[in-house]
Amino acid sequence: MSILQEPAQALASGDDAAAIADLKAAFEVQRRAFAADRRPSLDVRRERVGRIAPMMLANRERISAALAQDFGSHPTGAADLIETLAVVGRVQYVLENLEAWTAPQDRPMDAGLFGTAHAYIEMQPKGVVGNMIPWNFPFDIGVGPMVEMLAAGNRVILKPSEYVPGCAALLREMVAEHFSPDLVYVAVGGLDLARAFTELPFDHLLYTGSPGVGRQVMAAAARNLTPVTLELGGKCPAIVLPGAIDAETVKTIVGTKIVKNGQMCVSVDYALVPRGDMDRFADLAQAFMAEAAPDYAAGPDCTGIITARHLDRQEELLQEVRDHQSRIVTLGPDAPADRATRRMPMRLVLDPDPELRIMKEEIFGPILPVVPYDDLQGALDLINGGERPLGLYVFGHDQATVEHVLASTTSGGVSVNACALQGALPSLGFGGVGMSGMGRHHGIEGFREFSNPRGVVVRGEGDQVDAFFAPYAKAEAIVQHVLTGGAAG
Repeated sequence: MSILQEPAQALASGDDAAAIADLKAAFEVQRRAFAADRRPSLDVRRERVGRIAPMMLANRERISAALAQDFGSHPTGAADLIETLAVVGRVQYVLENLEAWTAPQDRPMDAGLFGTAHAYIEMQPKGVVGNMIPWNFPFDIGVGPMVEMLAAGNRVILKPSEYVPGCAALLREMVAEHFSPDLVYVAVGGLDLARAFTELPFDHLLYTGSPGVGRQVMAAAARNLTPVTLELGGKCPAIVLPGAIDAETVKTIVGTKIVKNGQMCVSVDYALVPRGDMDRFADLAQAFMAEAAPDYAAGPDCTGIITARHLDRQEELLQEVRDHQSRIVTLGPDAPADRATRRMPMRLVLDPDPELRIMKEEIFGPILPVVPYDDLQGALDLINGGERPLGLYVFGHDQATVEHVLASTTSGGVSVNACALQGALPSLGFGGVGMSGMGRHHGIEGFREFSNPRGVVVRGEGDQVDAFFAPYAKAEAIVQHVLTGGAAG
């Protein structure tokens, strides 16, 4: 959704004048604070990062309640595991590795030319870093990257989505209780605030959301030459290789799809299966849901679609499928969506027309196209004919064929015989490629993303540095010596 579109549930752009003024003031406060302390020590960084885990754990129940409020329905277990404990795990991993990450990284030098000089990379803080947080994971993608931002020595400003006002208010309260605004600040407001946020001269900006808004964010950042990290999602395929259709494979694909009721950037957007296995896939999916969540859309494990407008879009996608007389399989009771909680059933669409919107747009809801293929190359051509996805999921038992799929495709990340795990590991850099994004966060890749790798040379003795200066007779002699087989110097 665009930051230029309609206001969301509780935050309208007309209320943003004061929030924008506060944001700009906080930005200036953080810039001055960073200028006064450009290289926080390892102990200081550890202490700052260390505040995050107790902050998350102390607010675990409130986080779950805020998610339920904003989504209409949200499973407590998912809130605890993904929005709270995942962040705590990220903290623990960073604290275990931060000393090694911050250590200078030596680089080799030609002793004949540079003598006893010493060269190294210093991972330097960038300064004030912004994070524009998506509505689907307001704490995991809000606080999670903040772990690496603070570990890198930066100061941080967070902008929660206007679609989750309860979560935004809670995040602001949590952060204010544990961090001074000159270190971490949460800017809460609507669309005008979002626009103002992108126009600030941040030293780095992270945005998670749609490619359309990503373009706007990047264009606004370009006016300040602000580097950006964009995580933009896309149509992530799961390709099931011949012989791999079984209960575990289908459970993994469908189980991943119902996380947040499909409202996840690394969710399975469509499944490619051998044509002869399409009905078996549907039967196994029905069996899985009948056992795991027999009344899914009316139960506590179903997350509500974020707004009525988003729910309407899901219904429009399904109506187009019906109009084209494509086969729909409802996993569980075929009941209409509950408008009060915005919960709706999980549905498969078998052998959809490639011109349908569900095959052209990121679905972001509980609809899973099951696309049959006749040969593996045809399936690979379908994947490669679209934009490069954020995630690619390969299910198969023949390692050579799996490796062939990996070698023949490009994606931000991959999970083999699993889905979405590439986005869940604190140790594994996560991000997209092409239309699905650029840059990485999580782990050492995230630390490096939010750091300036400054090259440092300390001159020693016994060098030939003066060969770079006029007159160049000495330089000519060195070049001739090298070209005739000698070493420089």
